[in-house]
Amino acid sequence: MTQLDGEVSPPFEIAEPAEWRAPIIFNSPHSGSVYPQDFLTSSRIDLAALRRSEDSFMDELIGDLSRRGFPVVRVNFPRSYVDVNREPYELDPRMFTGRLPSFANTRSMRVAGGLGTIPRVVGDGHEIYRERLSVDDALARIEALYKPYHRALRRLINKAHQRFGTVIVVDCHSMPSIGVSRDEPRRPDVVIGDRYGTSCAPLIPDMVEETMRALGYSVGRNKPYAGGFITEHYGNPASGLHTVQLELNRAIYMDERRRERGPKFAQVAADFATLADALAAAPLGDLGPFQAAAE
Repeated sequence: MTQLDGEVSPPFEIAEPAEWRAPIIFNSPHSGSVYPQDFLTSSRIDLAALRRSEDSFMDELIGDLSRRGFPVVRVNFPRSYVDVNREPYELDPRMFTGRLPSFANTRSMRVAGGLGTIPRVVGDGHEIYRERLSVDDALARIEALYKPYHRALRRLINKAHQRFGTVIVVDCHSMPSIGVSRDEPRRPDVVIGDRYGTSCAPLIPDMVEETMRALGYSVGRNKPYAGGFITEHYGNPASGLHTVQLELNRAIYMDERRRERGPKFAQVAADFATLADALAAAPLGDLGPFQAAAE
């Protein structure tokens, strides 16, 4: 694993402010663009095709929020290599030589679609690998990249929760402007995912929608994205743990074909700062039962 550690170093970064303005963590798990050489060699598609799965520049759009008092987490390795927004062992047995461990989840809908923890396809459905991978390779990636990221994210969440009695994780993603299916309606500018009301208090998506609409964005909820593993796993509103997923339409801030920042990039980054300020003004006492203990 020495080579892997060297190529993807650091695998993720946490920019934590000296003074937290509020217990709000901004997370970008899918904007990583550091591709290990062995991954590129084993891929049957080129780098440009692999990069179609990236939430390009999302880490940059939220990057300055750490200077405004909000911790920011970014993953540097690509989701097509290891997807941290999955269960730790959502693995497709058809991809590997050798036997997967008995605890692997081989039957999830995400595995069926080729988008497990070690994805079989990129976002547009193209197969990634020329040949099957070894099970040991898959497990090594999970140990070296997936697990350290989640340990660090959990520590950050626990730190905020212990200090403030509540915490909000804003999981930041971007989506293609046009869906794979021609029958899919035009996608809004922003899709809020709260696992259909289960991952956070209603106040949070309501505030996000109100703020983004006031800034001129069209907003949808939970369709076509309701939130992935991070939203589901870390969201426990009854305990004051809130997660909300934001999917931003890429056409707003970038040229999707050229993979370049668009003319509205700076404005979109400024709008994220406005959203962060709005969430920071939320009444924390309404977000969790442990607020009194934080005094």
